[in-house]
Amino acid sequence: MQFSRRKLDGRWVAVEANDDVRRYGIELDTDDSTWEPVIVPGHWRDTPKFAASDGPVMYRHRFSADPPGDGARRWITLDGIFYQADVWLDGAYLGDPEGYFFPHSFDVTALSELDEEHVLAIEATCAPQGGPNNRRNITGVFQHWDGIDRQWNPGGIWRSVHLYDTGPVRVDRFRVLCRDADTRRAHVQLTARLDSDAQRSVTVRTFVDNELHDEHVHLVASGENQIEWSLDIVDPRLWWPRILGDQLLTDVAVELIVDGELSDRRERRTGLRQVTWDNWICSVNGERLFLKGANLLPTRAGLADADKGAVRRDLEHAVDLGLDVVRVHGHIADREVYRAADELGMLIMQDFPLQWGYARSVRGQAVDQARAAVDALGHHPSIVQWTAHNDPSATTAVDRSDWKKRTRQVMAHQLPSWNKSVLDRWVKRSFEKADASRETVAHSGVLPHFPQLSGTDTHLWYGWHRGDAEDLAGLAARVPRLVRFVSEFGAHAPPNTAPFIDDELAAHEWPHLDWDRLHNEFGYQRDQFERLFPPDEYGSYESWRNAAQRYQSHVLKTHIETLRRLKYRPSGGFCFYALADPGPVISASVLDHERVPKDAYAVVKAACAQVLVVAGTLPEWVNEGDRLRLDVHLINDLREEIDFAVVDAVASWAGGEQRWRFGGPVPADDVVKVGQVDMTVPETLGELSFTLTMTAGDITSRNRYATAVTLPPGA
Repeated sequence: MQFSRRKLDGRWVAVEANDDVRRYGIELDTDDSTWEPVIVPGHWRDTPKFAASDGPVMYRHRFSADPPGDGARRWITLDGIFYQADVWLDGAYLGDPEGYFFPHSFDVTALSELDEEHVLAIEATCAPQGGPNNRRNITGVFQHWDGIDRQWNPGGIWRSVHLYDTGPVRVDRFRVLCRDADTRRAHVQLTARLDSDAQRSVTVRTFVDNELHDEHVHLVASGENQIEWSLDIVDPRLWWPRILGDQLLTDVAVELIVDGELSDRRERRTGLRQVTWDNWICSVNGERLFLKGANLLPTRAGLADADKGAVRRDLEHAVDLGLDVVRVHGHIADREVYRAADELGMLIMQDFPLQWGYARSVRGQAVDQARAAVDALGHHPSIVQWTAHNDPSATTAVDRSDWKKRTRQVMAHQLPSWNKSVLDRWVKRSFEKADASRETVAHSGVLPHFPQLSGTDTHLWYGWHRGDAEDLAGLAARVPRLVRFVSEFGAHAPPNTAPFIDDELAAHEWPHLDWDRLHNEFGYQRDQFERLFPPDEYGSYESWRNAAQRYQSHVLKTHIETLRRLKYRPSGGFCFYALADPGPVISASVLDHERVPKDAYAVVKAACAQVLVVAGTLPEWVNEGDRLRLDVHLINDLREEIDFAVVDAVASWAGGEQRWRFGGPVPADDVVKVGQVDMTVPETLGELSFTLTMTAGDITSRNRYATAVTLPPGA
């Protein structure tokens, strides 16, 4: 049986919704000639008339379609709606979908048989979220977040609307999970939700790479039915992360046969691999991997506004930096992110779109949408972990001298709360029930607390929100569990391409800019910048920007090298914050919204090289006559041993230098201490620098550190 399929994309019309529109704007004969033309897919703010609207907005689309054939059923699917909707066809109410990242389908068979002319009306709503607490939309970073203009509203029909026919039984959802795999066998678990028009006998056929692999019969009832089965694939082609092997992908398809004819078909492209975690150390197919990564933000503030090429290029930047993983921060991304990650061998730590604090009313939706996330994304081999909630404590940075507020921040992690203690556990259980093949973390960025005394991954903004970058090494020595996986760190710096700054400079004289506007609309963190880089101490915007960018480089280099020295002892990896911006903003990214690199891009790339020579943390300044000891380590992320490496260390100052040479083997995937620089600080004020050069055959690594020599106290 051949079934028709089409997209109802292109020109629609829309108007801001009110009770009159809901009453009269949904009928087939409604006069919509004065409504505003809009393009679907898109966001309503892409249309000038709705550029400042928070909705709700009523969309209408007229179309013609022949009635479905004998025995066929017709469906309308909204592939992506931000964030809730009410849906009518020819004035008949279809339903009220909620959730932006997965499809919502409606049976319109009976309505389609009445006439060939139709009108689809969709009232989309995306209520503003007024702050970090009591949020009600599960939209994560897309609403009220400091990386996007806080007034932005992503509302609209952001993916295609589909009209298509099936036979009497339809595959509503199809989940494919690779539970375990090795070179001999892969075990794949499949779940399908079937929608049947009546009680029927259905033959379910499963194909692997277009070859029939399994066939069995199910008796299904009228309405929704869930079936589960599994496949054993012998001698599988394994999928590997990019530095461990090839990215071999496998197509798994299911067909439903009813009365000898094809009723419906679904296909997923997956990868056969096994993921395990041991105290925040990730292994894929039995090979452990120290994860070097970045937080991946949306490519654009509006998901519909980012083309597939731009989305893929963000992942390619991560590859260029030498990263192994991206943490999809506070949102579920466009499907192209996951396709590209599968093909590039880039691992994904996936946040569920719960960001900061939520009202109690969201629990039911959060549990349902967690299952939907597994249905929509579970087949992607690149995803190695789910996180139910990002930063549920919803604390903001405070001045380091304000001990009362800092105490409240710490207590927010320790004391029970509805978000952390109730909501997050429900969502975690929902993920675990739907997907036992991956680890699920209840929340990200929560310090050790009862009963989870070990805590989770940590957000350690040393050098920005607290302390100095060099403090990380001391923390790791005192409380090793806090550096098992650091999923946020960094420092903010203005971008190189900043039209919003150019506008300010054109309207004002430096440094008398509208800093309130920059704070409210472009993410400027006033307290941190005024503490570290007071604008009135710089003669120009360029010198201020350059100083902030150099400092960002220093913070990232210090953190990455410190965590890499602690590889597996106890650190399993890191994700710095962040790779790239979704829009114009002053942020902690290393690529701005135009994908122009900041100074830190090259620094991060060097710090993430597979073979790296590093020194211990160097203080910002030293006194003349001090004794200085720096441990020198070699980090080898290669899968083969370095038989013998030679490290030359040179300390240089005005008028002199001192040299050391170390050497030895470096095991595969390991870190070794090869020597120690031990010296007395020379009696020469100014810069004291250390240059490290490692050679091992055709492998080289070079690193440089510097400090300032000052007079001892009382001199």
